[in-house]
Amino acid sequence: MKYDFVVPCLMGTESLAADELRYHGFGDVETENGRVVFVGDMAECARANILLRCGERVLLRLASFEARTFEELFQGVCAIAWEDLIGRDDAFPVKGYSLESQLHSVPACQSIVKKAVVERLKEHHGVQWLEESGDRYQIQFALNRDRAEIFLDTSGEPLYKRGYKQQSNIATIRETLAASMVKLARYRGREDFIDPFCGSGTIAIEAAMASLNIMPGIRRSFDCEQWGFYDVRVFDDLREEYREGERREKLPIVAVDIDPECVAITKENARRAGVGDCIEVRRGDALKLEYPAERATLITNPPYGQRMLDVEQARGLYRGLGKRTAKLEGLKKYIITSDPQFETCFGRKADKKRKLYNGMIRCDLYMYFKSSGR
Repeated sequence: MKYDFVVPCLMGTESLAADELRYHGFGDVETENGRVVFVGDMAECARANILLRCGERVLLRLASFEARTFEELFQGVCAIAWEDLIGRDDAFPVKGYSLESQLHSVPACQSIVKKAVVERLKEHHGVQWLEESGDRYQIQFALNRDRAEIFLDTSGEPLYKRGYKQQSNIATIRETLAASMVKLARYRGREDFIDPFCGSGTIAIEAAMASLNIMPGIRRSFDCEQWGFYDVRVFDDLREEYREGERREKLPIVAVDIDPECVAITKENARRAGVGDCIEVRRGDALKLEYPAERATLITNPPYGQRMLDVEQARGLYRGLGKRTAKLEGLKKYIITSDPQFETCFGRKADKKRKLYNGMIRCDLYMYFKSSGR
């Protein structure tokens, strides 16, 4: 059976997630604001969960309808054939949001959606009470300008939780954003790569996983693996297939941090990701490093600074990094920060900028890939 699937994305990464899906042969892929949609069966859903590097989760869209009143919301949800999806003992928590809609109370909408599902399931399962002690079916609703969409969340934990990062430093970057930066830099493991502010190692690890064809979701589980309305053995088949396509080789990827604790965290995270022996992790000062000069890529998430002193310290790092790498014409640089003064501090206007979000922080990815003489 074919379904509509929706992949929410960090703002600015929608086209990257769409490119991933098209590259892997998914059908009817469309890019929308903050998300990508595609059509497929549950096997395609499993594939998307395992291989998507840039998407945040995979939602199965069950319905879309106008809902200006609680009665319209109740009837729209009640019209869905929940009994074909959810068993009499399964759990089905509800969460959602409302934007620019007459039904603006999220708790009230949550209650209405829950009530509609309960009534439908009680009638079709012929019971007066639902235990909700079985497998988990997370229901999500979205109200946007009086239009309701109803989903099942197939992923469970968001897709950026790959399973390898049990430890992180305070300024960690989300895995999906790191993978998006690697994709924007078009890095494929063939040339030198360095992250001089590696923190938890996320950017270097994502670069290594992509280069070695290690699927980001291969080491974790998903809620929909426990669902009863399709053959979940597809997950085992896919994992076996994707493991056969992985490579294991030393890559020219170096992760560096001045903090020895960050170095230790990065080494452990890389080991858990399966790339511990494929990249180099070491302690070093970003402003004293010998950077590769030819056919090399630098991708990094330096400190942004939150208080005034921290901002000035961060800007000092930007100035130092700019001076240190200014004459290295063959070193492409991709630097993400929320500081609007970055280019001034770095000493050069970016060849291209891209607005991205690191969690809730609005950032720019400053991209330097042309020689300064052009």
